[in-house]
Amino acid sequence: MQLAPAMACRARCCATGGQREIMDRQTIAVIAPGDMGGGVGQALSQAGHNVVTTLAGRSAASRARAERCGFRDLPDLDQVVGEAALILSILPPASAIELAEEVAAAMTRSGAQPAYMDCNAVSPTTAERIAEVIGATGAEFIDCGIIGWAPGKGPQATRFYVSGPDLTLADALAVDGILVKGLGAEIGRASALKMLYSGLNKGRFSLMATIATGAEALGLLDELGEELSFSQTETWSYMQGSIPRLPADAERWWPEMEQIAETLEATGVSGDFHHGAAWMLRLMAATPLAAETRETIDPDRTLAETVRIFAKHLDGTGNIKNK
Repeated sequence: MQLAPAMACRARCCATGGQREIMDRQTIAVIAPGDMGGGVGQALSQAGHNVVTTLAGRSAASRARAERCGFRDLPDLDQVVGEAALILSILPPASAIELAEEVAAAMTRSGAQPAYMDCNAVSPTTAERIAEVIGATGAEFIDCGIIGWAPGKGPQATRFYVSGPDLTLADALAVDGILVKGLGAEIGRASALKMLYSGLNKGRFSLMATIATGAEALGLLDELGEELSFSQTETWSYMQGSIPRLPADAERWWPEMEQIAETLEATGVSGDFHHGAAWMLRLMAATPLAAETRETIDPDRTLAETVRIFAKHLDGTGNIKNK
């Protein structure tokens, strides 16, 4: 991919871990301070930006994370909109349109028009709908797809792929731990790349969980594990390490699978695989394990114990039993 000169500069600066001395300090709102949002906010705060949010109605855990990551809490969205130069929406995809509508209403009430960057795992079609909502206020819209762990949690910088007519304010995100890459002026390109990446990455997790749950239901998990440990050692090891951790993310990830299916269907490619992945994640979300967070996952729970719980929530007809 060929980056525009300014974007290439941002990419190089972040990749080498260096702060851009010429970067203007900005007031940046991050909604909301979850695992990814908290990490992004912390990276921006440590780079000298004034990071704000509103924690009205948020949990004690979110409040503690926001304080730990250097956020400044404002009373409501109206004040956030009034102070911020740029708003980052980092939410479960099912909430992306609702937040955009709430922010647009706050812009209308306050008369302020900060740029709005949707960083959620949504289809290009959804990104375009959000762009229309924000554009109706006169504010700039930036499409963004985030790939990677939250800043500071993975071995590589978190990648922010951005697209839209005006990407000037994306410069502010080029800090240690965040790599910004431009994909052109077309809204939807950044979201599409995120969908393709997640379709492979999280779709793979879901496929592995589906096969392991089916093996448990058929009484063949041990035999499958024995064969995989012989012929596909890395795959079996990966399944054992990853599947017990999936329920903590299942409630956020299943709507993402539906967005991926919508993305593929718009190209003429079948979305059936990812509708199936969404079903598997909904099954996980129906189990007691879904109450876990990434911080509270039982590190001793095995793959066999995990899929045994999944299988208990099958009703034998393709439907999911309630908790």
